[in-house]
Amino acid sequence: MYSSSELDGQSKPSFYAMLVQEAEALLTGEHDRVANAANFAALVWQHVPSINWCGFYFFDGQELVVGPFQGRPACVRIALRQGVCGIAAATLETQLVVDVHAVPGHIVCDATSRSELVVPLRYDDGRLLGVWDVDAPVPGRFDAEDRQGMEKLLGVFLASLRY
Repeated sequence: MYSSSELDGQSKPSFYAMLVQEAEALLTGEHDRVANAANFAALVWQHVPSINWCGFYFFDGQELVVGPFQGRPACVRIALRQGVCGIAAATLETQLVVDVHAVPGHIVCDATSRSELVVPLRYDDGRLLGVWDVDAPVPGRFDAEDRQGMEKLLGVFLASLRY
């Protein structure tokens, strides 16, 4: 049975290292994508400070479709190359955005979001699985340490899946 530990008051690298351990404890042994995505989103929501939305968009072969998330209701479908999520999906590159209002074509799902970190997710063969999206209500909330930490954390999620 999973039980959460306290992660507050640490440096970002230490925080994310502990969060990786929490994710491993939570996801190990379960291989269902929806179950693990739901628990992963809840784990991040519980522990990562100063965010107002986090969740998955999965690629259905044509566009991104919202998956498990935490926060306000979300945009349901996002076209490739549209908005920060669509750009991350199309380029397969992590997008770290200091101020979403400065991004041409930004899709406003929650008007209170100001900064965003979107990590593309790939199958082992390189094909697009989807994206992980985290929003914050303040500009500049995310930095290179958050990017690196989230990418490592998502490695745990991807390793838990069987496809």
